[in-house]
Amino acid sequence: MYNPAIGVVEVRAEESQTYAKVMWRLLPFLFLCYVCAYLDRVNVGFAKLQMMNDLNLSEAVYGLGAGMFFVGYLLFEVPSNLIMQKVGARRWIARIMVTWGVISAAMMFVTTPTSFYFMRFLLGVAEAGFIPAILLYLTYWFPASRCGKVTALFMTGIPMSGVIGGPLSGWILHTMSGAHGLAGWQWLFILEGIPTVIMGVMAWFYLDDRVADAKWLTPAERAMLEKNLEADKHGKKLHSMRDGFINPKVWLLSFIYLFFTMGLYGVSFWLPTIVKASGVSDALDIGLLTAIPYAAATIAMIMVGRSSDMRGERRWHLAIAGFVGAVGLVFSVLYAQNTAVAMVALTFATMGIMTTISQFWTLPPTILGGAAAATGIALANSIGSVSGLISPYLLGWVKTVTSSTNDGVLVLAASLVIGGVLVFTIPAKLVNR
Repeated sequence: MYNPAIGVVEVRAEESQTYAKVMWRLLPFLFLCYVCAYLDRVNVGFAKLQMMNDLNLSEAVYGLGAGMFFVGYLLFEVPSNLIMQKVGARRWIARIMVTWGVISAAMMFVTTPTSFYFMRFLLGVAEAGFIPAILLYLTYWFPASRCGKVTALFMTGIPMSGVIGGPLSGWILHTMSGAHGLAGWQWLFILEGIPTVIMGVMAWFYLDDRVADAKWLTPAERAMLEKNLEADKHGKKLHSMRDGFINPKVWLLSFIYLFFTMGLYGVSFWLPTIVKASGVSDALDIGLLTAIPYAAATIAMIMVGRSSDMRGERRWHLAIAGFVGAVGLVFSVLYAQNTAVAMVALTFATMGIMTTISQFWTLPPTILGGAAAATGIALANSIGSVSGLISPYLLGWVKTVTSSTNDGVLVLAASLVIGGVLVFTIPAKLVNR
């Protein structure tokens, strides 16, 4: 006799196996792409350890130059995502990666503050749209109910770029200085730009634009995925391109993300400097030490993402991560002269901050669908990217004026608390399952 309960279990098992198949196909590759992306974006934080003296740049010049990336990024973010919808994810992601890899390597030719600003601006233009393109691309394969774990796994590219990039950047600066007449920071840009170009070329051949194009799935698997995606659309309120631009919920999400990314970019661009200020001088040692907070953050992101999906709860998982990040930053300031305590505090800060980023991106797919998702995700990421201009410049200006980054770091802690509080202005019924 047929048992309906057994049939349901079998269908769910088959569904889980199919989604696991999709995850193993897409996420490792997209993860590597993100590692390259984030490494090229923030390796200037390590290059700073040498290039400031070589080029006679002030802290304020560095902070503004680091932030100029986000001017180009902000201006071209939404158009980039709309172009991707027209030409397809495979082509557009490949284009983005190849152009930014070339420009990142060309940072070796910087000689003046003006050229520093210009190249960072061009890098932002080249990379504009990459993160929202990937986030939008994931919604072509996974329903909102599965986004917590999937997004967290993808976003671990941020801390893993620190785990990999910290020691790698430190080693390059430590061993390559003077090789073939080039400074260590020049080798840093060259050697970390090349992998991005290679991954961009691979993206052209490896990725499929949508479920229907995936020949590595069976017809039954493609049908099941498309059925789930279609069902997922009916629970979303916003679908039009206009909704993605003007709906108050989208703007609220965007400003919440702005406050969280203030902490993210503060840590990303200044962690090597903060570690150095605690008493560590060798570039290789700094690189190894910065890997510790990022490794811990990778674990935290995955665990919190899994918990968020299992419980169908989004707000508390996001807000608590922001509060933990804020407390960690405060203690890193209070014990700035004690390397051991400062590193523990920075580790908790990084865990909290990185987790806010992955958890935030579980919210837009619960509200946005179709063209609204393309514009809304890009808009939220664009507004969040403004913090990439504000945060590093603020820290640079504060250090120039006070000879310490402490007050600036406290401002970043306050922004994380504000972001955590604002999360609760979003009705739970909209984002929780």
